[in-house]
Amino acid sequence: MTASTPNLPQPTITIVGYGSQGRAHALNLRESGFDVTVGLRPGGPTEAKAKADGFLVKSPAEAVKDADLVAVLTPDMVQKTLYYDVLAPNMKQGAVLLFAHGLNVHFGLIEPREDLDVVLVAPKGPGALVRREYEIGRGVPCIYAVHQDRSGKAEQFALSYAAGLGGARANLIKTTFKEETETDLFGEQAVLCGGASSLVQAGFETLVEAGYQPEIAYYEVLHELKLIVDLFYEGGITRMLEFISETAQYGDYVSGPRVIDAATKARMKDILTDIQDGTFTKNWVAEYEAGLPNYKKFKQADMEHPIEVVGKQLRSKMVWLAENAPKPTSQQAAAA
Repeated sequence: MTASTPNLPQPTITIVGYGSQGRAHALNLRESGFDVTVGLRPGGPTEAKAKADGFLVKSPAEAVKDADLVAVLTPDMVQKTLYYDVLAPNMKQGAVLLFAHGLNVHFGLIEPREDLDVVLVAPKGPGALVRREYEIGRGVPCIYAVHQDRSGKAEQFALSYAAGLGGARANLIKTTFKEETETDLFGEQAVLCGGASSLVQAGFETLVEAGYQPEIAYYEVLHELKLIVDLFYEGGITRMLEFISETAQYGDYVSGPRVIDAATKARMKDILTDIQDGTFTKNWVAEYEAGLPNYKKFKQADMEHPIEVVGKQLRSKMVWLAENAPKPTSQQAAAA
């Protein structure tokens, strides 16, 4: 399935936002044959970049007026204001409104106009990967969903967009706004970000408090984690077990359940409940509207943790990191 498949629609597209995902989507869709315009605030930090990439750039209000499909690729907490102040008053009747994450729609922060098709397409990878895989003739798997189907063709629009990103070259999985939103939030909080960072910090603290050198602790609980995660990524837990020693395997079997036990899983269920019933989103909206006081405090504490101090010193000697690691802008990171 490609963007040019005869049975799929070929809408004119406006991409609102040009961070990591926005840029990858715009470039891939254009190279798949779509007519793509980029909607950005005049004078904003990404306007020059989008123009340098050869896109027609307009203010969001102007950019969406003639678009068949509008893709909202801005950070979650600005989408409500963007929709009600800019998109809803200017999108044409019967257009398609597309999101890459369902939070605002699923939790009712945005209630789309009745005449719009409302869909979701979410590549399962960061923007840089979405772009790189497309350029070499492959694609990143995408999940897609339909929230509102007024035209009778909403699913076809979602599939066409996903194919244009390169997702159909890999795998397309149908989901719902509810499933995408709740599983995404849970994964971030309980495992990928919150769970992993807290586990690493606790491991570091345990070793240092026992008298071991901070540098050794850093290598053992943070630096080497990448090696394990890469194996997970390549072939699941099975591949990881194939590549670690028998001693490490035995330690996995007998000690892993002592760290992540039934009580941990019960707390994960509490996190999931807070996500499902809207408690997390309610608290996050209140935090954002209050100017992010706790967010800033928590972030500063993480940045000042001793593992970050020693890590910065050790990474300065890892020349391969400076050579290979791109430096995303804050806006790119936010929109990733």
